Amino acid sequence: MTHRTDIEIARAASKKPIQDIGARLGIPAAHLLPYGHDKAKIDQGFIAGLAGRPMGRLVLVTAINPTPAGEGKTTTTVGLGDGLNRIGKRAAVCIREASLGPNFGMKGGAAGGGMAQVVPMEDMNLHFTGDFHAITSAHNLLAAMIDNHIYWGNDLGIDERRITWRRVMDMNDRALRDIVVGLGGVANGFARQTGFDITVASEVMAILCLSTDLADLQRRLGDIVVAYRRDRTPVYARDLKADGAMTVLLKDAMQPNLVQTLENNPAFVHGGPFANIAHGCNSVIATTTALRLADYVVTEAGFGADLGAEKFFDIKCRKAGLKPAAAVIVATVRALKMNGGVAKADLGAENVAAVRKGCPNLGRHIANVKGFGVPVVVAINHFGSDTEAEIAAVRDYAAGQGVDAILCRHWAEGSAGIEELARKVVQIAEAGTANFAPLYPDDMGLFQKIETIARRIYHAGEVIADKSVRDQLKAWEAAGYGHFPVCMAKTQYSFSTDPNLRGAPTGHTIPVREVRLSAGAGFVVAICGEIMTMPGLPRQPSAEVIRLNGAGQIEGLF
Repeated sequence: MTHRTDIEIARAASKKPIQDIGARLGIPAAHLLPYGHDKAKIDQGFIAGLAGRPMGRLVLVTAINPTPAGEGKTTTTVGLGDGLNRIGKRAAVCIREASLGPNFGMKGGAAGGGMAQVVPMEDMNLHFTGDFHAITSAHNLLAAMIDNHIYWGNDLGIDERRITWRRVMDMNDRALRDIVVGLGGVANGFARQTGFDITVASEVMAILCLSTDLADLQRRLGDIVVAYRRDRTPVYARDLKADGAMTVLLKDAMQPNLVQTLENNPAFVHGGPFANIAHGCNSVIATTTALRLADYVVTEAGFGADLGAEKFFDIKCRKAGLKPAAAVIVATVRALKMNGGVAKADLGAENVAAVRKGCPNLGRHIANVKGFGVPVVVAINHFGSDTEAEIAAVRDYAAGQGVDAILCRHWAEGSAGIEELARKVVQIAEAGTANFAPLYPDDMGLFQKIETIARRIYHAGEVIADKSVRDQLKAWEAAGYGHFPVCMAKTQYSFSTDPNLRGAPTGHTIPVREVRLSAGAGFVVAICGEIMTMPGLPRQPSAEVIRLNGAGQIEGLF
């Protein structure tokens, strides 16, 4: 196949009208709200009418820790969905929406790649249907209402030193991490220190992803703790009467987006990425809608299984009552060689010893996912430079862990290149051996939950935190939040908090520098190591090469 970029492949796609895609799942055209010809939102009334329908089988696609070599988790998710349809199963994929931050930074988009993509790719990776803009607006409306309330007399008695609600924007901008607002005199309010997070890290994003309907959405928005009074009692978004207007701004964003793969199979794209600083899963409403319309639903969770899969299991599945039937762990020979110490520039040369040395990273993820009671298969995402000996080394290692490793060529061949994995997933799922259970019980203490994740998933030796962090967790337990799960914010590149420590380290220390309460979303965030909730741009951001060509087409996005 002549090498074409992802964007060239997507541009050449033969797309069907979105009404045809909906019809395949039994969604009447009247219940689709079109955004152009090739994307639509699904009406809330139709979704409500699906309640009580039996659900199909849920398959999670996760991966080893990401490296600059690439792993292809979204590509495999899309390819597997196409593969399941190819072998006669009624299947849909559920993936997350793309953030503008990494698109213009260094990671790229979130639509898959090669012959396993979701289209329209340019729309998906840019403004799409405006969901992230709505989330940004709702979040910042609440921020504005806090400062406005204080300006007009502060009847709620908000302690300006204890305002916890920051602002957000969907862009990487390190200059906004810590700022002072309200400068310029009396007319501009009261000066105070605050900052920005990226929209993906917003609690509003998490709430939208975990809400079941608009009523649940408004209740959760009202539960957001935005500040504390001098007596340490909380101030909620509903105290500011902000929850109603925020719900109005999110009314359309709450409706899942329907698009299609290159092979014209249905894809639900809804919810935010970034499982390193957020829970990073497709929305509950999109996943459950798909499960009631399809026999198989393939979804992804961000970054490696230590982050995305753990949060998928311990937060999303726990909260939504989902029980996954199987999990796929994506690995590449190239990434395993990097885990084995090979530099990126040297990945093209055969190095079986480095593959074997890097395989323990894969083995750790296999054991972790199995620990949730979910059966596992490994997908080897094929690259042209892979050799037979290297592929055999991965297969042999996986076999030693009691799982199959299947070579997948979906990037180059689409569904035809992933049939074997599709059949294996069906075999595993229909065997009914899954016995899913979260890692820890609801009634475990918050710090003990952090320690449990650190020890059992990261294989850390200890967790360290200042007394102020431990006291804050105890205070939240006393306030009735002790049953919440924990959302760990940690580097995606390692099981540790050191992004350069690859492989499968053990005995390291996990430092928790800050904790944040997401009372509306229903979890506590533990910020570990040097991870930032507002990323920065790299030295040479992708934005430098993104432009329109003479034909008005986007270039440089991929």
